[in-house]
Amino acid sequence: MARVDSAWHGDELELSEVEDLDSVVELLREVVGDDADTALLFVEEDDEWFAVVRIDADGDPRVFLSDARAIATSEIAGLFAEAAIETADVDVDDDADGEADDEEEGTRVDGDPVGDPALLTDLGTSAARLLELCAEEGQLPSDVISAICEAAGCLDVLDKLRGV
Repeated sequence: MARVDSAWHGDELELSEVEDLDSVVELLREVVGDDADTALLFVEEDDEWFAVVRIDADGDPRVFLSDARAIATSEIAGLFAEAAIETADVDVDDDADGEADDEEEGTRVDGDPVGDPALLTDLGTSAARLLELCAEEGQLPSDVISAICEAAGCLDVLDKLRGV
């Protein structure tokens, strides 16, 4: 999704050839062009998790991942791991000699969201609301993405992409 002059436009991206977040950002910028004020990439996998990558005109990418466990199980989620963990409140336990434990060094293993939950605040979904949507029992990633797009005013564009 890209917002250009207050209007949203959408396109599907193929992520099979990307190797890291930088190449995702490069691909997204290539597709949306220089005129986009804001670009959002929504990724969902197997009704298990979703990710949002936000790029503003001149800013660094911001990332939110609905389930930290996806980092360990999904190659695509792994693309967003560093940026998501960088903005998360992640504690790495230190052992007696001050070195980090070997187990999953620097990564989260629980199913909590990770990343920047405030990345959509100015688009109508506060950090608290995003976390609430992720925690709702029975809520599918596609439902959360629809709620985000509805709040941002681009649900019609998302529905067209989904063929609804």
